[in-house]
Amino acid sequence: MTESEDLQKITLNQFMDTWHLAAAKANAEVFFGMMSEDAVYIGTDKTERWQRDELREWAREAFARESAWIFKATERNWQIEGDKQLAICDELLETWMGPCRSTAVLTWQDNSWQIIHYQLSVTIDNEKIEDFKTLQEQP
Repeated sequence: MTESEDLQKITLNQFMDTWHLAAAKANAEVFFGMMSEDAVYIGTDKTERWQRDELREWAREAFARESAWIFKATERNWQIEGDKQLAICDELLETWMGPCRSTAVLTWQDNSWQIIHYQLSVTIDNEKIEDFKTLQEQP
């Protein structure tokens, strides 16, 4: 890895940390401003697939509180592509739901990084899948 790539990953880590902090501080302007206009956010519920402005509407009450939600990255891995114009990360997060995994896709647009796609997943240990499936089948 080159020094340039190391610096880019530091910048990208700061970007993602700022984005998560904006949610923790219920700063909707910063949180949604770091997403492209056509960004997609996929949440943990099977029905949750939003364009950025749909997510903003859905999360309005959460962002009216002192904190919308708190996600803290404990691990983050980057893949940088396309002449360093596309960055993909996967994160392991501490959340109120327990450990979650996420994937973020960012592009360099108008001299800044923007999230164009984010997917959040709740984790479950493989040996607990059968119990989880049973739980899902309950009304």
